[in-house]
Amino acid sequence: MQVNIARPETPPPVDRGYVVSVVIARFKGHKDVEAHLYRPWWNPGEGREYDWERLLGAPIRRERAVDPEGSRKVLLESFSAGEMEAVVEFLKQDYSERLSSINASSMPFPIPLGLVPLSEIAEEGAIGRIRFERYPDYPLDFAVHGIFDLARHERVPEWKTAQGEEQ
Repeated sequence: MQVNIARPETPPPVDRGYVVSVVIARFKGHKDVEAHLYRPWWNPGEGREYDWERLLGAPIRRERAVDPEGSRKVLLESFSAGEMEAVVEFLKQDYSERLSSINASSMPFPIPLGLVPLSEIAEEGAIGRIRFERYPDYPLDFAVHGIFDLARHERVPEWKTAQGEEQ
């Protein structure tokens, strides 16, 4: 398993701004499934003191007005440096044999307007969510979810053991 942590030369302008993704070697009959991890919840007052004018940039699409709320939530879903480190350690300890890689970095600032928060992507069809805090002995004091899209990944043929069980 590769662990790739791109540490910024200068820290993000706020206490958040770190993102983590994983590549799961084999997941739900697919190969090398990428899942983007995020914090699904935060305190209602969190971010109240942020200088949003400085943190948010130009819209992705300039042809129409954009509500900045989605891009604000993208930042609030991201991890602090300490949370990112804790998530990486948790994944290394509990999932090292299932993961091909763990990737972590800081977000680029300013954040473009018009982004869709990961927590608002609907689970339908091939899009699903991993809720790590539901697993026994979850060690972190904050919830971590991961979103994936199986349609973006190669299907692997299932093979059966001598007892006829799928692997």
